[in-house]
Amino acid sequence: MFISARSLLCAISLASAANALVYRPANGNYRRQASSAAAGPTSVAGDVAASVSAQAAQASSSTPSPPFQYGNPSPDYPGVVATNPNGPTNPDKPTVNTPINQTSTARLASINSIDDWCTFGPLDMGTKVANQEERVVAWCTKPRNNARVIPDGTVMGAHFVKTPLYVQVMALGDFTKIGVQPGDTGGELDPHGQFGTGNPAGGNVTSNVSGKDVFYQEWMNYIGHDIMCFRVCIAGSDQATPATECQHTLDEMGCQWVMPGDYTSGVFDTCDADPAYPPGIFIENGSTSSFEQYGTGLWTLNGQRMTYTNGKSGQSTPQIAQSLPKSSNCMTTSSIMNGIASIQPATSSAAPSSGKKSSGSDSNSDSNSSSKSNSGSGSGGGSSSGANAVSYSLGSILMAAAGLVAAFAM
Repeated sequence: MFISARSLLCAISLASAANALVYRPANGNYRRQASSAAAGPTSVAGDVAASVSAQAAQASSSTPSPPFQYGNPSPDYPGVVATNPNGPTNPDKPTVNTPINQTSTARLASINSIDDWCTFGPLDMGTKVANQEERVVAWCTKPRNNARVIPDGTVMGAHFVKTPLYVQVMALGDFTKIGVQPGDTGGELDPHGQFGTGNPAGGNVTSNVSGKDVFYQEWMNYIGHDIMCFRVCIAGSDQATPATECQHTLDEMGCQWVMPGDYTSGVFDTCDADPAYPPGIFIENGSTSSFEQYGTGLWTLNGQRMTYTNGKSGQSTPQIAQSLPKSSNCMTTSSIMNGIASIQPATSSAAPSSGKKSSGSDSNSDSNSSSKSNSGSGSGGGSSSGANAVSYSLGSILMAAAGLVAAFAM
């Protein structure tokens, strides 16, 4: 079941102008094209930077967007802190300086700062991300969580933002260095997945931006050969629930559409920022509408395979997101490095701890969430495009609907 635009209009109150920039919906389908597989890291970064510049120019020439009225976010809002068990290959809590193991199957990602973050990435080096979403593993900028380590020279620019609703990291680089196939536009990872156990299964996410490590329930992560983005919802309100702000039904739309922000190459910075409108929400001529990515396929509910149709065939696709949130208090750093030059065979093995706890928060330890639900991400028709666009995640459809109902039935 889907929420109508009229319901959303009643749910989100909007005020007039600030410094946010509007992206007007445009006709035609927007799909970021993959760079040539033969393109080197510099040309890849240049292609993405050019795309970002073009979008920024479009935004600058548009009418100011009403600021997103997101209520009074609370870290104690239902659905913020994870309650489900930690993944079986994960350590009991997020831990830094764990032994380097480039064949690890740990799936605990932490999003803490400009130089301390993770992404989910390939387990199978010869397979496209969209074809192994249930099996991907954690890759981190530091040796942590028993995870694999992202080699130096992979990330060519990164931007870390903290908002009242979420933290988000956006990065450009050469992610073939961690096994993403050249030209692979990638996949979308989230805590739901086809069987309600997550993509990846047993994947969990923490952040310590609150001053302590917390396992969070809702998050979304896109990765392709040249771009990566990761959002973790750290607070919620009746106007912006974690499920709506970390809405994961728009797999094909890619990083810049779903997680708008700064994707400049060659820069590493940390900023405070206003929250973006929930993905897929648009304000046009004073009216609120929602965009649903079209797709058909199968999903599993209580062990039964069922068909679904999301969105409408032939619908017009908005070209980019509703707004580019305003940022402030930015601080730059020269780069992020860990001394690992390339992917090497494991020199030591960090065996995952036994005895998992339920997820939540703790000043020194945590356990994680592998979100369970009756809905899941289904395998559907359509092209896959990762950080640029991705295969369909059906947990998208019903999980988002459930989140929207919770948000807008108040």
